[in-house]
Amino acid sequence: MVEFEKNKIVDILLIEDNPGDVRLTIEALKDCKIMNNLDVVENGLEAMKYLRNEEEYKDKQLPDLILLDLNIPKINGYEVLAEIKNDPRLKIIPVVILISSSSVEDILSTYELHVNCFITKPFDIEQFIKIVQYVGDFWFNIVKLPQKAEKRLFNSLHNK
Repeated sequence: MVEFEKNKIVDILLIEDNPGDVRLTIEALKDCKIMNNLDVVENGLEAMKYLRNEEEYKDKQLPDLILLDLNIPKINGYEVLAEIKNDPRLKIIPVVILISSSSVEDILSTYELHVNCFITKPFDIEQFIKIVQYVGDFWFNIVKLPQKAEKRLFNSLHNK
């Protein structure tokens, strides 16, 4: 694996209602030594409040990456993805689908909604941890993401 940049702190939003998968994701991110601020919401309604800085999330900054399960309550993952990708302020945030399904319909539907990556969760715990580590390595060391300053500039220009 590529070594993560020293002192680089990334903000990750995990939208997941399964407590076991949340715990595994937290452990995987610790094991890959990525310095992060991980926030977790367990349904689509809370995810959209978070991303729109509403109610208890009014002071949250936009995440650098969103990990999204499609099978979440209140507003499903498809609707959350569509809202993110249709919002000029949010659409620059990479969204990675992490789901147990490998259905062709799920894959095609999410890519039609402009998901950045679709990953089927493995059933093996060690494999799941490796996948999350690979996701972190890819998105934070290999891919060039918008910097927080660029996001702030983008937000200020589009909020006028």
